[in-house]
Amino acid sequence: MIYFDQAASSYPKPQIVQEKMMNALANYSANPGRGEHRLANQAASTIYQTRLKAAELFGCHDPNTCLFYQNATVAINQALKGIQWKKGDHIVTTGVEHNAVRRSLEYLKEKHGVHVSYVSYDGDDDVMVEQVKKEITKKTKLLAISHASNVTGDVLPLKELTTVAKEHDLITFVDGSQTIGHIPVHMEEDNIDMLAFPGHKSLLGPQGVGMLLLNTDYLLEPIHHGGTGGDSLTTNQPEQMPERLESGTLNTPGIAGLLGAFKYYEQRKEEIVPRETLLTNKLINGLQSIKGVNIYQLNTTTDDQLPIISFNVFDIMSQEVAAILDNHYDIAVRAGVHCSPLIHEHFATTSQGMVRASFNMYNTEEEIDTFIRAIKEIAQSYEMIR
Repeated sequence: MIYFDQAASSYPKPQIVQEKMMNALANYSANPGRGEHRLANQAASTIYQTRLKAAELFGCHDPNTCLFYQNATVAINQALKGIQWKKGDHIVTTGVEHNAVRRSLEYLKEKHGVHVSYVSYDGDDDVMVEQVKKEITKKTKLLAISHASNVTGDVLPLKELTTVAKEHDLITFVDGSQTIGHIPVHMEEDNIDMLAFPGHKSLLGPQGVGMLLLNTDYLLEPIHHGGTGGDSLTTNQPEQMPERLESGTLNTPGIAGLLGAFKYYEQRKEEIVPRETLLTNKLINGLQSIKGVNIYQLNTTTDDQLPIISFNVFDIMSQEVAAILDNHYDIAVRAGVHCSPLIHEHFATTSQGMVRASFNMYNTEEEIDTFIRAIKEIAQSYEMIR
């Protein structure tokens, strides 16, 4: 199979990821932080090594504020819902947000009476930065942004936006779900207070583990409460980190796999963008040559785009195109609204959805050629019968 659904979950996983996970399962599958025996200590050591590596890679000042969750969505919920909100507080966000951010913010509107401003992005970085400036008021408390769109692959002007936020003493939250593992991010240099990301996308790590990295003294309220392996006699959640924001048994095999993914990322990070940019440009050029194909991009004047291309073929439902690709060509893509309704409203594709092809370092130019031929055949067949 040609796997072009890398933006949803990367496949295959590197050997080092598989080996780290299997080693954890086979040799120290004990409960970290819940015992004094050597297996529990080995599990705890692996988890702390992963915190250290995350802090090193992404510019987080304290490994104890590098927190593990089931996925990026849970990390996002902890970040956004953990802030101590008051009625009338204001949040600035963007029109490219995934539902993990958008639904959390809409929940805050209903629960706490905060106001949320959605700033659109049409591909012009300067215009967007100016719009954000205009939205900020004395009540604004948080800037929450996705680093890149999971639908179009457009990368937002992260540093410019967070610089504006810091000039106004705002908390900055970044959803790095699509960019971490693809584009270098450094929390201190990029003015990021809170960064959330999953292990299973561009990092090429396992599903079932995500992280929230905190570079702020702002004390979040935990959204989960429970056992932490210590302070068991108190009825309150511990104050120290990471226990304050981590309850229950951590996914040691998944975290071990994530450590392997971090180490693999260190080895390959200089090679990622040039190769994937080549594949992206090749696919865009090929699709543009096909009658009836409409490609959706916000910024068409830059190479600073993730290897994500969304498009439609005439007025065919995106799910039908995806089914044809799967059943007749053995090609896997994503179709639908991709949990990002705002950007589909922008392009008027909420009914049709979009076909999304996404790839990474494991994909090849030959696969791109095969994909382009398949889309051309689908378009020509549809044009003949319509």
